Amino acid sequence: MRGIKFLPEVTNVNFTGVRVIAFVISLSLIIASLSLVVTRGLNFGIDFTGGTIIEVRTPEIPNLGELRSQLNDLGLGAISIQEFGQPDDLLIRLPQQDGDALAQTAAIDKVRASLDTHYDGGVEYRRTEFVGPQVGEELKRQGLLAIIFSLIGIMGYIWLRFEWQFGIAALIALAHDATITVGFFAFTQMEFNLSTVAALLMIAGYSINDTVVVFDRIREDLRKYKKKPLAELFNMSINETLSRTTMTSLTTLLALFALYYFGGEVIRGFVDALMFGVVVGTYSSIFVASPLLMYFDIRRDAEKEGETPQSA
Repeated sequence: MRGIKFLPEVTNVNFTGVRVIAFVISLSLIIASLSLVVTRGLNFGIDFTGGTIIEVRTPEIPNLGELRSQLNDLGLGAISIQEFGQPDDLLIRLPQQDGDALAQTAAIDKVRASLDTHYDGGVEYRRTEFVGPQVGEELKRQGLLAIIFSLIGIMGYIWLRFEWQFGIAALIALAHDATITVGFFAFTQMEFNLSTVAALLMIAGYSINDTVVVFDRIREDLRKYKKKPLAELFNMSINETLSRTTMTSLTTLLALFALYYFGGEVIRGFVDALMFGVVVGTYSSIFVASPLLMYFDIRRDAEKEGETPQSA
């Protein structure tokens, strides 16, 4: 039985020929992302800004729009409500209130009183957690350090497995992916929380997996074709791995689409980040990481060992 093929077995797309255009597009997206982060900022969740989380079970499936309007009329700031598991399980997030712990307790009491009035006391309160602003600042710092150290660690791994040129190219590509994904959150103003940080780390892992496959083929072709021009050799290597790269991305997106539609609101931001990151990571593996190697002094094995280069 023959499998389904979305791409022909042999492709000959001139990826390196459009590298300047790809670099301009990437640089423009990076500048736009950084500008959005500076001007609009990120919509940090309670994990980073501080606030209160209340997990409840209602006696009936609630009308989220009506309930959200009712709670926001309490004057406690922008209150978010999300389904959590079952349709009658809700996660209510209150922003940090001005004042001390008593002000936070008073805000929680107002929300509980409003819910009890709406449901005639039939609400089951499962969990109430308060995240202070100092904890939020610490989480911001740790989240940023996690991303930075993960990128440095990946660069070190690629450096040891290949050469330093490959490590630098991989680091630039991963920084490209992370920056543009953060810019996406600044543009859409979707909530940026710890789940989003986890998604950024997963995007880095996914992207480097694609990049390593292409790098490995480039290294093999460098050993095999001693006199082939680098631009032509890189094109050949990318085209040889193109089917694998695109099919991996498509199957990953299929799984993420299922999570998007059936996973509920709680993981929606996490899935949004992953779907956007998979697309950006696939793009960077093909158009950023590999073409960048052309600007480094990559020596072939024959040149390292002093051998006489042979033609393909």
